[in-house]
Amino acid sequence: MSIVTKSIVNADAEARYLSPGELDRIKSFVTSGERRVRIAQILSESRERIVKQAGDQLFQKRPDVVSPGGNAYGEEMTATCLRDLDYYLRLITYGIVAGDITPIEEIGIVGVREMYKSLGTPIEAVAEGVRAMKNAASSLLSGEDASEASSYFDYVIGAMQ
Repeated sequence: MSIVTKSIVNADAEARYLSPGELDRIKSFVTSGERRVRIAQILSESRERIVKQAGDQLFQKRPDVVSPGGNAYGEEMTATCLRDLDYYLRLITYGIVAGDITPIEEIGIVGVREMYKSLGTPIEAVAEGVRAMKNAASSLLSGEDASEASSYFDYVIGAMQ
């Protein structure tokens, strides 16, 4: 839920107007909107590159996942692993645009540990893949933009640990 929606819901629940502090936070959110959209656009346009680099890094660091018996062994399972990384990158762009982690939580992070555990997938490897995407994405962004995006990557990584 964006800061705008949260502020309105909270004010309405208390049958009051938005406070000066809430209006200042909304103004800051709106002012930073162009930057957040730019970051999401760069990540979206570079998604194939980011996911490929992250996959390469992950498979180099964790050869067990692509070895016989590993969860990403074989062409089909490797593609599934990369698809999952792409999915998390997409969720991260939603969070960046919203300026909030709620879309990440509501769409795809709740229950992720249990899902991977039931599939026998080492969640640490998935978190490592997201960490590799963070590194690849950061190399495409300015320092300030990379810092903004990093918090969303970190949230996903933290949810997996």
